[in-house]
Amino acid sequence: MSTAFLFSGQGSQYVGMTKDLVETRDHARALFAQAEAILGYSLYDICVNGPAERLKETRYTQPALFVHEAILVDALRERIRPVAVAGHSLGEYSAMYAAGVLSFDDALRLVTLRGTLMFEAGTVRPGTMAAIVGLPDETVEKICSEWTGGVLVAANYNAPGQVVISGEADAVRASLDAYKAAGARMVTELPVSGAFHSPLMKPAQETLAQAIHATTFRDAAIDVVCNVDAMMHRKAQQLQEALIAQLVSPVRWTQSLETMFAAGVREYVELGPGKVLQGLVKRTLKDVTIRGVDTEQDLSAMEQV
Repeated sequence: MSTAFLFSGQGSQYVGMTKDLVETRDHARALFAQAEAILGYSLYDICVNGPAERLKETRYTQPALFVHEAILVDALRERIRPVAVAGHSLGEYSAMYAAGVLSFDDALRLVTLRGTLMFEAGTVRPGTMAAIVGLPDETVEKICSEWTGGVLVAANYNAPGQVVISGEADAVRASLDAYKAAGARMVTELPVSGAFHSPLMKPAQETLAQAIHATTFRDAAIDVVCNVDAMMHRKAQQLQEALIAQLVSPVRWTQSLETMFAAGVREYVELGPGKVLQGLVKRTLKDVTIRGVDTEQDLSAMEQV
């Protein structure tokens, strides 16, 4: 059975993440030591002790998630050989690490810069995001395209009938009644610090692009399904450009899953905290196997397979 690894993005973090992995595995401790030498602060302490308000700050969340996922990748490298990888937003960096595109140090530096830039962009030009459930994608897109009260775009296509919008805070909040009037089953503003995957991230994108172009990218050893076009890529330059475009472009997660399914992938393994991506696979694809690896218990069970 062909397998794909999926990597969680921001919002999946929780206080206590990685604790049992570090207590059990030498490699996990070594990766945290390597990460903290680059970061200059105790990332492990933030992961394990929080507080939650600090952990959910974009500048800390992103390196925390990446290191967690890298630990799981390294533990499973010789056990499971996926044919493809994909990551939701931030998780795309973990996917590229898993595919041999980026080294651990380079990926961590880019993730850390990305988190800081996104955090700063959110303070300079306040924005927010909201989940819209129960409407066709086309209806959400139409409301966004016709909105005249500020920047408003479809940012995440998470599953059929589940789209996240992003934009200026006032525009997003003022538009929520329009989605309700169109028949949405649920409309919920998300607890985020900025309008991610929208034009408001343009200042962050410009600085991040310089860092990405200065970083060594290798051709991928396996297919990487990119957020921006939901297509499989292996060439280093294409993967660089995809990461740059990703910051201001929608995450086409539904389409990415459909791409992998069309290529014959029938097993999807989420690596990282929580079960968000497993739920999205369940809502999008039929007749597939779905598993998740987050904790030491999960990892031990996977290693027995």
